[in-house]
Amino acid sequence: MVNPMRSALVIVTCLLSFARQACGQTADQALIARGEYLAKAGDCAGCHTAPKGGAPFAGGLGMASPFGTIVSSNVTPDKQYGIGEYTYDDFARTLREGVARGGKHLYPAMPYPSFSKIDDDDMHALYAYFLHGVQPVAKAAAPTRLPFPFNQRWALAFWNFAFAPKGRYAVRTDHDAQWNRGAYLVQSLGHCGACHTPRGPAYEERGYTESSRLYLTGGTNDHWFAPNLTGDPGAGLGRVHEAEIAAFLKSGHGGDLVTFGSMVQVVEDSMQYMNDDDLNAIAHYLKSLPAEQPSGAYGPRSLGAQQTTAAARTGNIERPGAGIYLSYCAKCHGGEAQGMPQKYPKLAGNPSVLSPDTTSLIRLMIEGGNSPDTQHGPPRKNMPAYAGMFTDTEIAQVLTFIRTTWGNNASAVTTRDVIRLRDDIHK
Repeated sequence: MVNPMRSALVIVTCLLSFARQACGQTADQALIARGEYLAKAGDCAGCHTAPKGGAPFAGGLGMASPFGTIVSSNVTPDKQYGIGEYTYDDFARTLREGVARGGKHLYPAMPYPSFSKIDDDDMHALYAYFLHGVQPVAKAAAPTRLPFPFNQRWALAFWNFAFAPKGRYAVRTDHDAQWNRGAYLVQSLGHCGACHTPRGPAYEERGYTESSRLYLTGGTNDHWFAPNLTGDPGAGLGRVHEAEIAAFLKSGHGGDLVTFGSMVQVVEDSMQYMNDDDLNAIAHYLKSLPAEQPSGAYGPRSLGAQQTTAAARTGNIERPGAGIYLSYCAKCHGGEAQGMPQKYPKLAGNPSVLSPDTTSLIRLMIEGGNSPDTQHGPPRKNMPAYAGMFTDTEIAQVLTFIRTTWGNNASAVTTRDVIRLRDDIHK
């Protein structure tokens, strides 16, 4: 005879067991999803995925440095070639200290000085995603082979002691929650300083927070110049509104500016997937930074600006580079360099045009470029390459014309500047 009380107890026990399993699976899935979002915020795939169809996170991307090419590693959960055998402590130490499982020191091309600030909750979510949400790839990435003495990884222990910051992000009580969220994302997962902060002779970033006057004032990486993100009204963000910065990060278009170069991949692989609250927080933090390392100026109401604008509008201008601009560049950027919204960037007052470092401008003229292809932005637009069309002197002249017309006031580009960069990028 069946005992009804016992049957009821069995049913309740089973239901509780199923509920616990379901809750556990939901919690795990939520943690993995959170980790996936954070991995995109950190643009992990951008560095750990080889170009031209490489498997996600399987490594193999070569990154140029002053010491040679550093190849990214396989960070899929494959147990032989990836991080499948990593414990949480192994994983956290790798990201925060740049020391992989087994004591292998990583080169600071991996931004562990920034990742040291990642908080514990986010680190656990990242670990859950990389161990359980990424497809394992049983393939070894090519080894990094640097010349002596840079191949002596043990020396990086001294580099870390001298230059790498330690400790998690510390909330600033003199700022609100949005500012702190933006600062946390910029300084840790976003590792914006890895590109936008100048580096010293030991390849160290010259600052990791707003407490340094050089933090986010611009830096050159792989022959692209990442511009000043402080409030400088010339080459910085002083004239760009907070909402425009957030739009720029989400779609690559904002304030009549369009991203280019290596930042295109950052927008495509990372920023476009971030939620609006986080993008607004980043913009809010960046707009709070005072002007540092000012460069260039924009004065559209000056007499000289009005004269050159009027002359460029009619084509009646006899300055080196003017003919090339009006014949080739004005088709997209306009005779008055105002660009076309959601298509082509304005050049009049463009912070990148006014930058003290002309590396990116020269490279764009030589190689061409394209805008990002995103879910919420306009269709991709391309800029043609002019390496085989214009001489080094002509490229220097047209860029100098752009940097000194319509109220732009920046230093000239020299033929030597063009020759040097063309040699560096072998174009």
